[in-house]
Amino acid sequence: MKKTDKSAVLLIYTGGTIGMKESGHGLVPFDFSQILDEVPELQKFTFKIDSYTFDPLIDSSDVEPGMWKELASLIKEKYDGYDGFVVLHGTDTMAYSASALSFMLDNLAKPVIFTGSQLPVGSLRTDGKENLVSAIEVASSRDARGRAVVPEVAIYFNSQLIRGNRATKVNATAFDAFRSPNCPPLAEAGIKIRYNKAVIRYPSQEAPLVIHTNLDTRVAILKIHPGITEQVARNVLLGSGIRAVIIETYGSGNAISKPWFTDIIRESAAGGKILLNITQCLAGDVNMNLYATGKALKEAGVVSGGDLTTEGGLAKLFYLMGEYADNERVKLLLEKNLKGEISK
Repeated sequence: MKKTDKSAVLLIYTGGTIGMKESGHGLVPFDFSQILDEVPELQKFTFKIDSYTFDPLIDSSDVEPGMWKELASLIKEKYDGYDGFVVLHGTDTMAYSASALSFMLDNLAKPVIFTGSQLPVGSLRTDGKENLVSAIEVASSRDARGRAVVPEVAIYFNSQLIRGNRATKVNATAFDAFRSPNCPPLAEAGIKIRYNKAVIRYPSQEAPLVIHTNLDTRVAILKIHPGITEQVARNVLLGSGIRAVIIETYGSGNAISKPWFTDIIRESAAGGKILLNITQCLAGDVNMNLYATGKALKEAGVVSGGDLTTEGGLAKLFYLMGEYADNERVKLLLEKNLKGEISK
């Protein structure tokens, strides 16, 4: 596309509540080619807004890595024709999808903004219109030099723009469904959208967009809890067909100190499995040097996830394991800040 003073944004509707409308048979998806009829406010934008609809539409509870590959490939295909992308997505797995895309899109220099809503866009009290309009404004925004203001994968929801791989869904019914406990918002919307440029990541050099679609999903999640049994821990940590395990621990990275558990951890690590420690707490980080139980995990071969979210950790593992067959290389890179996913 020949660059002009006007932006062009592509709306990608994957599914979710935001694209629904009332009918005599309940909520049904509307035709996104008629988006201006449903959201006439978009006519006030002076630039081109095109739309693309996934077929079939995907309930966010059914999202799988194949959908992420399709989405990354679509963005790659359309990349030169648009200044930004808005992905309309169901809220249940939005943080997982945004995290995944943040790792799958390399050399990203344009906004990829996920948004959705808790109520259909046609409902009287919908949050969908504001989310959609503001997400489009963010996706189209360029600075005085013509560069994207937010060249990142992000989520816009309830007046906040947060980094995709830092987001987690915290509320099933309120409009403030997402939070980023360990990273400040990239932008906040009031009368104007105020961008936090000190937090936004900008590409260090101009390079073509590269997508990574070879994801290795052989990951299990073990949540530590009072009463966890040896058999449960053994089934997950030593399970066949599992290459990595996210261990959701207490507090700053602590788990039970019983010898049987530590023995299973050692056996799992010795068998070559990647073990990633992520705290169950909404905010804060893993520090395995603080308490004896954390030190025991570290000595047994567990890698610290720092302040990774579970969604970010899962996406990072999928990406790294798809790129590298060497588990030691994966472990090394897990502790490095690749896409703004950890505070280092």
